[in-house]
Amino acid sequence: MASSPAAACSLPTRTAPSLDAEPADEAGLRRLRRRRRRRCICICALVTLGVLLLLGVTLLVLFLTVFRVRDPTTRLLSTRFVGLAPSLTQPNFTLLLTVAVHNPNPASFSYASGTTGLWYRGAHVGDAQVDPGRIPSKGDGVVQLEMTVLTAGFTKDMAQLIRDIEAGSLPLDASARIPGRVAVLGVLKLNVVAYSDCHIVVGFPDMEIRGQDCRDHAKL
Repeated sequence: MASSPAAACSLPTRTAPSLDAEPADEAGLRRLRRRRRRRCICICALVTLGVLLLLGVTLLVLFLTVFRVRDPTTRLLSTRFVGLAPSLTQPNFTLLLTVAVHNPNPASFSYASGTTGLWYRGAHVGDAQVDPGRIPSKGDGVVQLEMTVLTAGFTKDMAQLIRDIEAGSLPLDASARIPGRVAVLGVLKLNVVAYSDCHIVVGFPDMEIRGQDCRDHAKL
């Protein structure tokens, strides 16, 4: 059977490319850009992590060295009778105390004021105000304070007082609280409270220091 002329003259047809189709080279370029972007993000994250670790180590070293507050040390150098203090009940008197302070910290310690109490065998027998001052970093300072001694506290146990006077020594306990600031590297300032608790044996009547044991500490 003969083929029709229309079938003999038919030509192969080609489908026109869709407008939404993407060339292969452009798709590969986009994949390459995404890989580079992910690589840059990973590198930035690793660099940031390294910087944070280095900063953490630096802060840890500073905290263990510069920022760590070490306990000061105090030592009573002398006591001196100043005179009688005015009182309407019993005669009180004033003592001038000279105290040496050592600051082991790499930061100076400045204080506005402080308080000190004195006890004789558990009885409160004296008070003193600490004047403002400054102790240099890794240095020493001398603090002088006038303490008002309350004679009423000594007479609560006259028998024991007489025995101590006959022995020529008076056991006393002193406690001081001094709030202040430490200047780290001359820039950073931290609030610190210095405490000192001392057991002192004072000679009578010469007022010489026969012995002392102090426990000093500081808190941020």
